[in-house]
Amino acid sequence: MGSSETAEIDSLAPSGKLVAKVLEYEGPLTQKELIRQSHLSSRTVRNALNQLERIDMVEKGICIDDARQNSYQLVSDGDRIEQSDD
Repeated sequence: MGSSETAEIDSLAPSGKLVAKVLEYEGPLTQKELIRQSHLSSRTVRNALNQLERIDMVEKGICIDDARQNSYQLVSDGDRIEQSDD
């Protein structure tokens, strides 16, 4: 995790930090899996994901196992730089 990511994570609410750490250690997860892993409520996880998406720290994709769900993963520093250049 780069210094810019660390600074942005430090400004998040505790739930946002926890969700980011769970994604860092566990890799791509669905919202249900994040709820299970973090022991947070669904609303809290949803808000944390929204915070992380606003600062471009999380990327949302389609879950391979169940296309009705989204899969979330942290965006690396290199990917964030490329996205901001567009």
